[in-house]
Amino acid sequence: MTRLNEKHIAIEAAIAQIKDGASIMVGGFGSPGTPFALLDELLEQGQKHLTLIKNDANESDIGIGKLISAGRVEHLITSHIGLNRVAIEQMNAGRLAVEIHPQGLLAEKIRCAGAGHYGFLTDIGIGTEIGEGRQEVDCDGKIWAIEPAIHADFALVHADLADRYGNLVYRGTAINFNPLMAMAAERVIAQAFQVKEPGGLVPEHIHTPCAFVSQVVEVNPATSEQGRREHGN
Repeated sequence: MTRLNEKHIAIEAAIAQIKDGASIMVGGFGSPGTPFALLDELLEQGQKHLTLIKNDANESDIGIGKLISAGRVEHLITSHIGLNRVAIEQMNAGRLAVEIHPQGLLAEKIRCAGAGHYGFLTDIGIGTEIGEGRQEVDCDGKIWAIEPAIHADFALVHADLADRYGNLVYRGTAINFNPLMAMAAERVIAQAFQVKEPGGLVPEHIHTPCAFVSQVVEVNPATSEQGRREHGN
């Protein structure tokens, strides 16, 4: 019998929803909060021509770095790529389009998408390379630049705990970009170390409510790269 609002599915079925050319937000700040298992499955399944939105490019042999190294990413929207030599080489060779935003602007562009706004006004970067190509408006004698929101087809996020309805609890600094991205994509796939029955989470501890989550995948921390990086296993 199918459970009401059942969102707990196998990782293969969850990632199979993603098609070539999709835009994907990926949670994480370096390693903490990065959904390594979901990204490894995406690499295994072979989707290509992807647009990835992530705070950083990871290193070349982990996370989205594996997808970049495999030539599966066409466009990267990020804050920095300095730890990923392959991403830098691909960008310089014209094989990877990289759009870099200051971290605060990137976070706010994602937050605005989740809040249903077109964008926001800012004076950051006016008159510099950061502000090139932006539309500007005069409000009460002060010039502001319009920063449009960023949406995506999918968001891949990592949580410590979830339930079968898709409520999520993050652990420590792994919270970073995950809750913002879970609000800014059409479909949200979450991985968690433990997926509990409904009622198994303390309501006031929930960071991302189930309304924002499409599917939940359980990841074993004892055997996964995620567990080794977050728990030192």
